[in-house]
Parts: sequence; structure tokens; C-alpha cells
Amino acid sequence: MATKRSLWTTIAAVAGLVLTVIAPARADNPIVQHIYTADPAPLVHNGRVYLYTGHDEDNSTWFTMKEWRVWSSADMVNWTDHGSPMSLATFSWAKQDAWAGQAIERNGKFYWYVPVVTKATGRPAIGVGVSDSPTGPFRDALGRPLVENGEIDPTVMIDDNGQAYLYWGNPNLSYVRLNTDMISYSGGINRIPLTTAGFGTRTGDPNRPTLYEEGPWVYKRNGLYYNVFAAKCCSEFIAYSTAPGPTGPWTYRGTVMPTQGNSFTNHPGIIDFKGSSYFFYHNGALPGGGGFTRSVAVEKFSYNADGTIPQINMTTAGPPAADTLNPYTRQEAETIAWGNGIETEKSSEGGMNIANINNGDYVKVKNVAFGAGANLFAARVASTVAGSSVEVRSGSPTGPLAGRCAVPNTGGWQNWTTVSCPVSGLTGTRDLYLRFSGGNGFLLNMDWWTFGTAGRRSAS
Repeated sequence: MATKRSLWTTIAAVAGLVLTVIAPARADNPIVQHIYTADPAPLVHNGRVYLYTGHDEDNSTWFTMKEWRVWSSADMVNWTDHGSPMSLATFSWAKQDAWAGQAIERNGKFYWYVPVVTKATGRPAIGVGVSDSPTGPFRDALGRPLVENGEIDPTVMIDDNGQAYLYWGNPNLSYVRLNTDMISYSGGINRIPLTTAGFGTRTGDPNRPTLYEEGPWVYKRNGLYYNVFAAKCCSEFIAYSTAPGPTGPWTYRGTVMPTQGNSFTNHPGIIDFKGSSYFFYHNGALPGGGGFTRSVAVEKFSYNADGTIPQINMTTAGPPAADTLNPYTRQEAETIAWGNGIETEKSSEGGMNIANINNGDYVKVKNVAFGAGANLFAARVASTVAGSSVEVRSGSPTGPLAGRCAVPNTGGWQNWTTVSCPVSGLTGTRDLYLRFSGGNGFLLNMDWWTFGTAGRRSAS
């Protein structure tokens, strides 16, 4: 990533200008719009939320999932697409079903526990990916399953005393005590008793007397252990139980999220971030969405005074921004609050870029803090056609036009150049829209963008 000074020196040369760099919105649900996502597993690390999800393939009529994806945010409204750092191909012994997992950090490494079907037995097992970065790439930590008992949906937690636990299961609920290496465990597989006192009463299915179905999310808060899970089937709702210890005894506490949305499954994830609590889930809210084409969403909530979780409903608004976004640093084009028509792909210059852009497509970035005002915009772009442009707008995709940057034919979809143009009317904190215009067909790719202020160069 370029520094502010080197970045704007380059842009100044392009624009023929001398520059000086300057120093509540609501989210949109679902938080990813260009692909289907499911089974959210958030992780807070170094001031960002990293969100690990599955990926429902387009037009699926089953849980057709071949890879996992990673997203991140510093403000809970703008999410950066980090692509797919782990897939079925990561595990040579895996056959199919890149289903719901969870990642955790320990001693500078990130461990991602996921269920897959093994080639050898044809049964679900839990594998472990490991990486030095929260965004990967992840490699197979073991070359074999960590545990295999034919069940799915791992969740992982590290207790205050350093003991780590891995829980998983449908139709049962099992756990192991992980060793500090996070890729082995001591003792055998333990079964948590599914009692009606612990997990509620299900009616109509003598083989499943409790509400527990799948997708546990286990964590500790203020000395109390929480197990939030997908309840009943089908359609599922989200319920929870609490316990004085990590292995129980559990007491059923009630509903977190009622059956809602156009998906017959749901999957919880809960974190605290920048002083607030957030509940992640999935629904089928995107066009073409449903039980096999799901989308991750998030809501802000507050615990009750006694530590109980209030009932949470799905919304299209999502949470308020937890922070502002600084437009005067390089921002990845794939950092998006809402995208219309765009897709993402790997960039030849590292990371991801937005791609397959047609006339009228746009991205929205929320809660952008322009302060006293920007008067220059620059973007890293590539194209094989002439005559397209990036329109800088605020308020809406057709809101006031702040500026327009022409995009040349660069000779290839990964042949990058930096374009810049003057902008005006961008002050204060507002939502930014980058709208793309031109002829028919694909117009351009964009890797990153930034704003600046033209004027006298500072002495420093």
C-alpha cells in the first residue's frame, strides 16, 4: 500500500497539481450483495471484525458449497472482500460440503475449524486450516481430520484459564478439550446431555426431544457461558442456553431470533466490538435467495441488565456505523456497504478488485468523513474499452455529481493505471456513491480509490 505522500505525489504528477493531504450512517442488510454467503463466524482482531462465511453457489438447490470466504470491517457498515483463502481443495482428504466453521486466533496464528465430508468414509469430519494472517491463505494444519463422528458445525472458544474447547454437532452436541497447539486434543470426544431443561422442549419429533438442532456458538461473558444455537427444524429459529462452566450444566433461556426471512436455516455469531454487541445471522433476502442461496446480515443489540439476550429481529437497515471511514487514505474498491451489479476477483496487484462493471452499476460506501472537503479524486482502474467513467456522487446513485473521472482503454482488464479528476461539494460526513457509466458491456475494473485536496504543498 502506498503512503499518503507517495500516493498523492504520483497523482499530482498525473493531474498537474500541487497537493496537500488532509486528515450517523446505517448499514444495509445483507452485508454482502455480490455473492451468496452463509453461516457467519465473526472474529475481532486488532481493531477490525473479520467475518468468516460459507459461500452458497448461484442457483443452488442444495447446500452446494465449495469454498469459504473472508470479509472485514472497521466500522460494521463497510465490508472488505478478501476473497476465498480456503476451499475444499485445501484438504486433500475432503470430498465435498464446505459448510459452517469458525476461526480463532492463538499465539499469532489463526485456526479455522470447518466440517467437510471425507473421501475415505463419506462422513462429515472436522478439519483445521491454519494461517499467519486472519485473511489467509490457510493451509491444512493436519493433513487429516481433527475429529470425525459424522457431525457438523464446529464452534471454538478459549476460556480465561487458557483451556480451549471445540464444540460441534447435529443431531448431538459434542466437545473436546483442545491442547494449546489447537490442532490436537486431550481425552476423548465428550457428549453434552441434551435435556429439555438445558435446551428446551421440542414437540412433534420423539427422536429430537430438545430444541437444539445445530450451529452452536459458544462464548463467555461476565463469568457466564452462552450457547447460542439453531433451534428446531424446519424452519429454524435461534435460541440460547447458559451455564456456569464451559461444559454445563446448561439452562435453556429462550429465543434470540424468531423464525424469519426467506431461509429455512439460520446460524448465529455474536461479538463485542468498539463498545457494542452484534448478532450475525443469515437469511435469503437477496434476489434469488432462499434456503440454499443465503446471505449474511448483522444487528446491533444490548444485553439485558441480568445478562440475558433480548429478542432480535431481522432488519434491512442493520446497525449504525461504529466509526467513520477516512477517504484521504487509499481505500480498496472492494470495501463496500452496498454494491449494485458489481463482482469481485483477484487483482494482479494483490488483494481483490471490483469487476464485471456495466453502465449504471455502483458501489456505496457509508459514513465517509470528508471534513472540510475534498477536491480531487483518484482511482486505480483497468479497461479494454474507451469512453467509460467513474462518477463521484453523494446521497444516492443519482445524487449530486461531485466529479467524473474518464477511464481510458488500458489494454487489459488487469493492466492498471491511475486516473484522477477534480471534485467539489464533498464536505462533512456522508455516504459516497461511485457510479460507473459508459457504453454496453463490461466497462472497467477498479482496484482502489482515494481523495485529496489540491493546493499549496505543506513544508513537511
